[in-house]
Amino acid sequence: MTEAFKIDRIDVEGSFPEGGIIEIWTINRTDKLNALNYDVNEAIKSACIAAEKNENVRVVIIRGEAPPIPSNDEKRPKPPAFVAGADISEFTGVGSTQIRKIFADNVWEAIWNLSIPTIASIDGFALGGGSEIALSCDIRIATTRSSFGTPEINLGLIPGGGGTQRLARLLGYGKALEMVMGGEIIPANEAYRIGLVNRLCEPDDLQSMTMGLAMNLASKSPHTIKVAKKAVRASLELPISEGIKFEHEEFCSLFDTDDKEIGVNAFLNREKPEWKGH
Repeated sequence: MTEAFKIDRIDVEGSFPEGGIIEIWTINRTDKLNALNYDVNEAIKSACIAAEKNENVRVVIIRGEAPPIPSNDEKRPKPPAFVAGADISEFTGVGSTQIRKIFADNVWEAIWNLSIPTIASIDGFALGGGSEIALSCDIRIATTRSSFGTPEINLGLIPGGGGTQRLARLLGYGKALEMVMGGEIIPANEAYRIGLVNRLCEPDDLQSMTMGLAMNLASKSPHTIKVAKKAVRASLELPISEGIKFEHEEFCSLFDTDDKEIGVNAFLNREKPEWKGH
């Protein structure tokens, strides 16, 4: 695992099944405002594979490392960043054949395809490929000093990590085009107003708000929460009539699980459900 990417694991106390953990993935390239490069991308893809195989992982949180406290001889501190984009130095001299190979197996789809709930915990810049990391997560929590944008147009490019598609589905056609074609940076309060982020908080409250949401998700049946994610995700790809049929089938199938019986009986008896995870 590269030093530019680290994983911390938090135990979920009283989890059922036992052994539940929350993984916190931190992109740690503060000298480059946590910009994505080859090593970070590969590390994240490997983490996605490992998390998907680990039945104890209940939630994944993705964040950027905070900038170091500046020394006395520094004129000004580096600003906070979630992920300020891709490392543009890796684009120099790259042609379409090479970039197609790289993007055929990319970090954004690796995150997007996780069955585990994902939370982007955003403080500072979330630009370009960084905004697409956030968009690939299920839920986005941002601080009031964060900012968002797809400035690829200023490089003679467009978003390549799913940004055009996910923005349009999340914000609508017109707002997505405005962001993609204009390349402008929008502040956190505007991002919250248009629905780009789910929750907004002060920087000091980001960790507690993120962990509070993660612990809540981790307390649910791990099987049922994956089914819930799959059902809502289907709405992005299916016509509503087919989507409702898909939801109906998933709902009915849950009646054959142990966790349905556990949840119903716990509710009726006013007890905490002790999930089995199936």
